Formats: sequence, structure tokens, C-alpha cells
Amino acid sequence: MNRGTMKQLLLLTDGCSNTGESPVDMAHFARRHGITVNVIGIIEENGSESGLDEVEAIARAGGGESRIVQAASLSETVVNVTRQAMTGTIYSIINEELRGILNKESSIESLPPKTRSEIAQKVEDISEESALELLVLTDMSASMKQKLPAVKEALYDLSVTMQSRIGPSSFSLWIFPGKYSAAEERIGWTNQAGKLAESFPHLVSGGITPTGPAMRQALSSFLEMDVYDEKSI
Repeated sequence: MNRGTMKQLLLLTDGCSNTGESPVDMAHFARRHGITVNVIGIIEENGSESGLDEVEAIARAGGGESRIVQAASLSETVVNVTRQAMTGTIYSIINEELRGILNKESSIESLPPKTRSEIAQKVEDISEESALELLVLTDMSASMKQKLPAVKEALYDLSVTMQSRIGPSSFSLWIFPGKYSAAEERIGWTNQAGKLAESFPHLVSGGITPTGPAMRQALSSFLEMDVYDEKSI
């Protein structure tokens, strides 16, 4: 099995985009380039889920996971979604290889229970050992003001958890809207997950929600990363 680098964009938002191109289209674009898009929709306690309909659509287009959670549950959800997306990617690869080896109808679910259990354990091992590139794109529009403490806590917990991985990990943090553009890079690619905490005191909310344009801008960081990796070989 090819253990190439797993690439994830994790989008944290509290509502629908309201300017620019469709974030669903951008998620399709990401998936075509081997980048999984995961989306977490954040609501306040007893808050309405209206405006979060596109969360599932973005994740589905990006081949990733989606959740709608209250701010208080955000930390645990961020970590779980990241891990589940990694194992989901691996299962997809295994299923594709099974269909190539056996037949078009084959899948892990069709295998004997003992074999499925062995594969599940192997998937867990691979998810811990494989290289990971994780870009976190955080909605900082005006409506996120009350949810910002939960976002900061979630990113801190994510940084702590990811530092315990066996495999090499690279991280980047983007926010939107940016001061002068749709999105702004706050932390460039680094293998020091702890650096995610450095920007916490400086994050403030405000502005509109250009989710699609922000995704396009952030995704370009992955493509630039690929060019850099090729030049370093």
C-alpha cells in the first residue's frame, strides 16, 4: 500500500459563506488534488443550526468528515475529526486496492470478521505512522466573536495531540477574512505543532465570510508545498 503524505484542510466555521465562489466547488478542487476537506460547524449552546447547511456539502465534496457541534464540545471534535479523516482516507485506499486485486464488488465489509479486525488494527498503525500535512482554516468573521475562546482551546488541544503522533507532521494555520485579502496565513508550514498556540492571543474576529475565496487561497499553500518538496528531492 502506498503510504504517501495525507493532506487535510480542516475548516472551522459558524455559518454560510456570503461572498465569492462556492466553497463546495473549492472542496471538489481540493479533492482532485488529493486534499481531504473536513468541516466543523460551530453553534452556541441552544443556538440555531440555520446557516450551517453547507457544512456537510463542503465535507462531502472534499471527501472528508463533517460535524456540527456546540462551542463547548469543539476541542474533542477537532481532534476526533482529524483522526477519523485519516483512517477514512486509508480505508478508501485499501478498498480501492481490494477491488483491483479481487473484483469490482469487493470491499473491507465483505471480508471475514477476523480479517476485518486485522485490517482495522493496521489502519490505526498506518494513521499514526504516515506523514500528515494539516492546514487549519478558521472563520474569524464577526459572528465568531463569542466562539473564539473555544476555537483557541480546540487548536491548543489539537497541537498537543498531534505532537504525540509517530509519523512526521506539518501544520499551517490560516484565518479568514484576512486584513487585505480573503484569507491570511498566520503560521506557515512547520513541524512544530506547539507553534499553533503562539497566535492565540492575537486572533480577533470581524468582517464577512468569504469561505470559498479563503479556501482557494489556503489551498494554494498546499500546491506551493508540493513544488518545494519536489525541488528539495
